Amino acid sequence: MENVFDVLKERGLIAQTTHEEEIRELLGKEKVTFYIGFDPTADSLHVGHFLQMVVMRHMQNYGHRPIALVGGGTGMVGDPSGRTDMRSMMTRETIEHNCERFKEQLSKIVDFSDGKAIMVNNADWLLDLNYIEFLRDIGSCFSVNKMLTAECFKTRLEKGLSFLEFNYMLMQSYDFLMLNRKYGCKIELGGDDQWSNILGGIDLCRRKDQKQVYGMTFTLLTTSEGTKMGKTAKGALWLDPEKCKPYDFYQYWVNVKDEDVINCLKLVTFVPMEEIREMEKWEGQELNKAKKRLAYEVTKLVHGEEEADKAQTAAEAVFGAGAVSENMPSSVVADAVGTGLLDVLVSVKLIPSKGEGRRLIQQNGLSVNDEKVTDPNMVVTADLFDGDGMIVRKGKKVYHRITLE
Repeated sequence: MENVFDVLKERGLIAQTTHEEEIRELLGKEKVTFYIGFDPTADSLHVGHFLQMVVMRHMQNYGHRPIALVGGGTGMVGDPSGRTDMRSMMTRETIEHNCERFKEQLSKIVDFSDGKAIMVNNADWLLDLNYIEFLRDIGSCFSVNKMLTAECFKTRLEKGLSFLEFNYMLMQSYDFLMLNRKYGCKIELGGDDQWSNILGGIDLCRRKDQKQVYGMTFTLLTTSEGTKMGKTAKGALWLDPEKCKPYDFYQYWVNVKDEDVINCLKLVTFVPMEEIREMEKWEGQELNKAKKRLAYEVTKLVHGEEEADKAQTAAEAVFGAGAVSENMPSSVVADAVGTGLLDVLVSVKLIPSKGEGRRLIQQNGLSVNDEKVTDPNMVVTADLFDGDGMIVRKGKKVYHRITLE
């Protein structure tokens, strides 16, 4: 039987491993319990988390058992990894709400039925810890000198690292120890920015229980230039349809750069590698077919087949025939007649500011009902809403329908 390690490696998902040969052998000969942690820093997961969810699904497809660990405890502190500033503090109620939302979204990708995967919250063991006992039992296993060489701390030392955040590595390491004791968890997976924290957990399991456990990080989702993917004009690319509409989610993927589409297909879809290798031969306009496949597959995984079909149909209608689709992004406004066009566009969040609107107009990048806007002081009139409403196009690919209340 094919080894999931080889599948992950072929798709370019693996960044680093602590013991490559041992991990591959372990995954090939037994059903392994592994975990990935998700700190509830927002009320929705985003596309960076989605890559981790895809890895969990790959592992589960080969019979391994995922533990999705939500950080009800670690979320009270905040992970300094990859941060240039300290995370804002959240209330316990906010953290619990965010954990519940994570469960819903994770369940769309990972099968939690019949114990095939489990979800646990590290609040269960972290929130009631006795501080002195924890320091004596766990803190004594960590060298401050060694911790200061960790990448997650080094980047923060110049701006200032709080003692609160300095505890984070101990807490995440303690998670691995607890999951190994409670569930026989043998591997911790995480983004490549989690490498230092994962090493801390492996060392703690060895020191406290003389257990050999393993760590593996996967590739961060980046463009060919090395910048993180998943950022839009409105912020992060959220998995929650209320924070990022399925149509906008679909459009993000269909608009990735030519040089990124194949890598994205490997990392965040389950399209077979034989098909992807064929697509690697495509050039020019043919790559648009690969982008549509990418957009459809990812939208289907996150939002379901029905929403993926709607998004695809809407995109084809708007970009193919120039038609209006009921599934295209829309807003309803009141009292827009007599108001400046740019004020209306700011109010529906189609542009971040009037200054940005003026820049678009100067570059011939703004149209209303297929007419180029040339006057930044244009006032909205009632006749613009005749028929299907006022159809605004920003740039070449962003369409938005505005109707009156």
